[in-house]
Amino acid sequence: MIWLLIVFLVILGSFSFVLIIGAPFLPTLNNQISDIFELLDLKPGDLLLELGSGDGRILRAAAQRGIKTIGYEINPLLVLYGWLLSWRYHKLITIRWKNYWHAPIGSADAIYIFLLDPYMKKLERKISREIKQPLKVVSFTFTFPDRKPVKKLKGLKLYLFKPLN
Repeated sequence: MIWLLIVFLVILGSFSFVLIIGAPFLPTLNNQISDIFELLDLKPGDLLLELGSGDGRILRAAAQRGIKTIGYEINPLLVLYGWLLSWRYHKLITIRWKNYWHAPIGSADAIYIFLLDPYMKKLERKISREIKQPLKVVSFTFTFPDRKPVKKLKGLKLYLFKPLN
């Protein structure tokens, strides 16, 4: 019985502590995935980052289109689960157990995020500081406070960032 409690607490902890730094795990619906890629308009070989990659379904959808991906996920259970589901795309998908606030984003062509409002300004500053080339960002539901989306589609918002220098 004590092992069951320990397993429960580990699972609960893995899914709860992420609220402190971002958003809870809520998988993107399959019917939204094509909309994400319609907005991003990426080509095979482009690099997509997913900040909070969850179970990796966006990463796998990108890999099916020939797009290279890096997913950052802080929940170790989701990292393992996403990796197991994505193993056949290992040449295009990298899943890192890492806090995306400490992850480099400068070389990406695009980013997909589902992040809560209190963290959007912080992410906006991070992106603006780190990018080395123009960057497309699709956010589900939440908005960057100092930017206007260039396009909207069913709750998704596309933003364009340009390097500061």
